Amino acid sequence: MDKHLHVISFDVPLPANYGGVIDVFYKFKALAALGVKIHLHCFEYGRKEVPELAEICEEVFYYHRNTTRGYLFRRRPFIAVTRSSEQLVQRLLKDDYPILFEGLHTCYHLADERLMNRFKIVRTHNIEHDYYRSLAKVEKQVFKKYYFLNEAVKLQRFERTICNAQLVAAISKADSVYLDSKYPNVNHISAFHPNDKVEIAAGIGEFCLYHGSLEIGENNQAALHLIKNVFSKIDVPLIIAGNKPSQELKEAVSDNPNIEIRTNLNTQEIHQLIKDAQVNVLPTFQATGIKLKLLAALYMGRHCLVNSFMVENTGLEPLCRVEDTDKRFIQAVQSLFAEEFSISSRKKREVILNQRFCNTVNAKKLHSLIFDSEILRK
Repeated sequence: MDKHLHVISFDVPLPANYGGVIDVFYKFKALAALGVKIHLHCFEYGRKEVPELAEICEEVFYYHRNTTRGYLFRRRPFIAVTRSSEQLVQRLLKDDYPILFEGLHTCYHLADERLMNRFKIVRTHNIEHDYYRSLAKVEKQVFKKYYFLNEAVKLQRFERTICNAQLVAAISKADSVYLDSKYPNVNHISAFHPNDKVEIAAGIGEFCLYHGSLEIGENNQAALHLIKNVFSKIDVPLIIAGNKPSQELKEAVSDNPNIEIRTNLNTQEIHQLIKDAQVNVLPTFQATGIKLKLLAALYMGRHCLVNSFMVENTGLEPLCRVEDTDKRFIQAVQSLFAEEFSISSRKKREVILNQRFCNTVNAKKLHSLIFDSEILRK
């Protein structure tokens, strides 16, 4: 029998150029490669319709996301209430296929009584209320800080709707442990990504790289920290790659001739920088989910220098140089900048990444959890 799956995405998943949609796109692409017929539902709020999705999916539907500010005052989280659609529900009711909700963002209809007898899966990308509190900590604009804090409270309350799912697929081990203590049938399914194999350039690179969406407070904070506490004190070149850098970040860069910002880069250009860099420096101050930019650096880059927050409970600790003080971070940059990446280090990456982050392996696991489920057969 044909196997069908509804996938509700919080955004149009192509181009797959930021964390959340990367996981969404490469997940259903891997499931489609296993023969699953994907019925994709996308909430659109800036991205255009993408004809290429129809080549992978059985059907593709788009729904306008209404971001009217009045929704800020609703009891449910803004990210969820703005992704509600009666048209979506009516389409789901036309069959009895299982439904995959991508993130709490798409779970507005999870508890709908009309879907009570359906097999429903929630893919969690973060512990969202923790993530939003972390965003509030680094946000300097008063309105945005209030929004993040208010949303965190709503998300913590709204999280209980997960009880209406028959399966929870957590993106990280730490998230899985937390969710398993509160909800039934929680499984750890690692992040999906665009990399099929480890490909690391020979030789030694001429710069270090930090990359990420710079409009996100967490990434802006990390980039500023690298400038002020690490690279302003040494002569090693640093490229910061990402869109919408803050004025504060631009000014910090202008004071340091060994540092530059590159913006408006496409995915291929970012990947080329990752490959060309001698050291991918990726500190973070939020131990939430798993950072897909870390996986990109490990699959395509040479040395990877991080702090503990970046690799905590990911299983990727052995593949990175982990330092937590500015002094040791500086020492690590200087030593790695002159050190050729070894064949043994590459083999170590191949073993660990193929075991834990292979798209095909993880897609087969998710496929089995959905389609071999006793609950579904009943």
